[in-house]
Amino acid sequence: MKSIKEKQKEAFTGLKEKMGYTNPMQAPRLEKVVINAGVGSFKDKKKIETVEDRLSKLTGQKVAKRGAKKSIAIYKTRQGDTVGAQVTLRGPRMYGFLDKLLNVAFPRTRDFRGISANSIDEIGNITIGVQEHTIFPEAVDEDLRDVFGMGITVVTTAKSKAEARAFFDYLGFPFKKNEEARKK
Repeated sequence: MKSIKEKQKEAFTGLKEKMGYTNPMQAPRLEKVVINAGVGSFKDKKKIETVEDRLSKLTGQKVAKRGAKKSIAIYKTRQGDTVGAQVTLRGPRMYGFLDKLLNVAFPRTRDFRGISANSIDEIGNITIGVQEHTIFPEAVDEDLRDVFGMGITVVTTAKSKAEARAFFDYLGFPFKKNEEARKK
């Protein structure tokens, strides 16, 4: 099985006829992966630290805290309070995380039927919502009390939605099958 990095290197030859590329630099590339997790519902500092610790275990990188922009009394939030955690992955960590996501985490997800093609935006990026962080193998040994979700955004150099869809298909992203049948 080829890794994401190897597939990306071969993307030009694989997509050249379908997309009409004449130069290898026209083929889309992965730029970065951004993982966001909200901790707004956790008011306890230990729970916030738990989310940050688990995210850093999943990604292999230190987490950046995100603070509230405004004070909102109804949510009991003050300006600067930690409301989220974010990690930006590039290079080898990005490829390793995507390999783990596609080959280990998604197959472990209960009732997983694929990613919706509507999650690709107009500028060629895809955002995937994961409801439970426990689908990753690093989360197995932990107690399942504080389960949290996260948003994973894969940023590419694709110019359009169709180009990004072809690129993600080539990389092996599992899209829903019934959406393609409805379009025909």
